[in-house]
Amino acid sequence: MQRYGELLRALLEKRGIVDGEKADIFLNPVYERDFHDPFLMRDMSKACVRIFEAVENNEKIIIYADYDCDGIPGAVILTDLFKIINYKNFEVYIPQRNSEGYGLNLEAIKQFAKSKVKLLITVDLGITAVAEVAQAEVDGIDVIITDHHIPKETLPRAYAILNPKADEYPEKMLCGAGVSFKLAQAFIKKYGEYFKIKEGAEKWMLDMAGLATLSDMVPLTGENRAMAYFGMKVIKKSPRPGLQKLLAKMNIDQRHLSPDDIGFMVTPRLNAASRMDNPLRAYELLSTDDVAEAGILADHLSKINDERKTIVTGIMREVNKKFETDSSRGSKEVIVVGNPKWRIGVLGLVAGKICDEHQKPVFVWGRDENDCIKGSCRSDGSVSVFELMTENHESFIDFGGHELAGGFTVQDDKIHFLEETLSLSFKKIVKISPLLSEDGRPQVSISTDGLLRGGDFDLKLSLGDINMKNWREIEKMSPFGLGNPKPVFLFKNVKIEKLKKFGKNGSGEHLEITFSDQNKNKAVAISFFSNVDSFKNTLTEGLVVNLLATFDLSRFRGREELRLRVEDIY
Repeated sequence: MQRYGELLRALLEKRGIVDGEKADIFLNPVYERDFHDPFLMRDMSKACVRIFEAVENNEKIIIYADYDCDGIPGAVILTDLFKIINYKNFEVYIPQRNSEGYGLNLEAIKQFAKSKVKLLITVDLGITAVAEVAQAEVDGIDVIITDHHIPKETLPRAYAILNPKADEYPEKMLCGAGVSFKLAQAFIKKYGEYFKIKEGAEKWMLDMAGLATLSDMVPLTGENRAMAYFGMKVIKKSPRPGLQKLLAKMNIDQRHLSPDDIGFMVTPRLNAASRMDNPLRAYELLSTDDVAEAGILADHLSKINDERKTIVTGIMREVNKKFETDSSRGSKEVIVVGNPKWRIGVLGLVAGKICDEHQKPVFVWGRDENDCIKGSCRSDGSVSVFELMTENHESFIDFGGHELAGGFTVQDDKIHFLEETLSLSFKKIVKISPLLSEDGRPQVSISTDGLLRGGDFDLKLSLGDINMKNWREIEKMSPFGLGNPKPVFLFKNVKIEKLKKFGKNGSGEHLEITFSDQNKNKAVAISFFSNVDSFKNTLTEGLVVNLLATFDLSRFRGREELRLRVEDIY
């Protein structure tokens, strides 16, 4: 550990990394060491052989992917695989979020049967689709499930199931695209020589695996950390025209793309496709080789993402009004809120915002185009929402997800009792939830930026410690995210020298604050979507406060500026 700087050693120790060997493994991922053998997944060999047979017999293949920024990159990975082996008899099918909803659906399977499909490969879905897989098999379609969601008691009778939560694979927390990557990795390992594929060709697909790993709520530890780490390296060099055009549209230099840029800028635009339009637009953006088409799609996704923001703001205004006018609102352990008019596609974002604000599990519902009550849920880390729904399965027509996020369909006569029902179950299962510490309190809290917060801060620093040397030390621990949060520092008794509002087109929705300390050190801090009344005390120039913040390197308009990003001021 001595070869690392003092700040880095202290931060590693906060994460329980106290010896040199563990530090080396954490800080310096190695592809061959940190990626598990894909054939450790129980049905992997079987899945590869079936795909090989389909290719050899020119059978029609459907890649059936989820509509979010996990399923879509996963579909791009399998598309890349088929491009490498020059196989053209396949199609990508992504269900419409609002009309079809999550998962396999019987109507689509019937259409596949009519068009002589012989093999269906799912991405980021299918592990609970018992009836749908059975229908596919009856129709002569073999199904390979690639998924990472929690299985129910009865598994589908698929030809092959690739899901780390359904077998003994060492990394249980892969995202959906991570499982797709393992399939591509395995296929190339098994048949690379036959198809004359260059060794390591799958590494170029790590941009998609890394993008999904950073976008989905999976811990950035173990194999996931390696996937995100190498994924970021590939994204910065990725030749995909769609990715390049999207980054250019947002004035992001591809060479300096950060995980924050992925989470705050790229992911929302890709997810906007399914929330506001057709998810295929996001798939087309990431998979196209046509520069002109890429430019058109990048413009379109940016435009509908702006529309999405307006809708979410409107719903949040309505939610806050409900809480203000109804004093009993939010008194239960679980929050359930909804409106038949709310757009289904944005409810996950709304649930995340309410969860972050109230630090409780949140279920938000609306009505879809088929007049079904559907919604999204998020957990603050106090309980597994999947476990909560499983405990109350009789209230739901359908549900799925994992510990921290999920989706559901509710019976009309049950929706008005759902808050009471889930709150009663919360009290029962919270004691045994894996997300709790022994004293029954949440081990972590999840904020809407997707970062995991364990405690208030990592270390105390002074404003004089804000320098490039320390920033480089901190960056050695990246990529940051769930399970490996960006270090938060406490700056005690600092004075607010200057307050300045800024924002797009002069909106003034963000704050820039200049701080100073007794040693005449100064530092600039940014607080997004904040004003002087957003904190415990109203901010005024001259006020002495305690500041919680992370290091932030801005490269706005090509100019590097080291600053702080505010977590809290009190």
